[in-house]
Amino acid sequence: MTATDRNALRQLVEEGNEEAADRLAFLAAKDGDVETLKYLVDAGNESAGDLLAKQAAGQGDLETLEYLIDNGVATAADQRATIASERGDAATLQRLADEGSEVAQTLLSRAINDTE
Repeated sequence: MTATDRNALRQLVEEGNEEAADRLAFLAAKDGDVETLKYLVDAGNESAGDLLAKQAAGQGDLETLEYLIDNGVATAADQRATIASERGDAATLQRLADEGSEVAQTLLSRAINDTE
């Protein structure tokens, strides 16, 4: 897809076309285009948030996961909780659980049960 095609998709996104937003999110994720995915997250596109959370988790990109959490992308909190658990970061796990991440709550519960 050319830059012109991507610009056309962006224009459609700005006009509120969710199909164009989903298509642009898919293309951006495929190309590793974090800035376009963030643009789409800011525009309220859920697909972009989920795709970016998956990509960031796979790369251990905690900064991007925190950005997504701050922007209400639930899957980012779950991905971040998994990384926190793997790294033994109890403070982050607790914060995410307190903010409502069910994955964080489950991981904390398992950790508590393992120590009993």
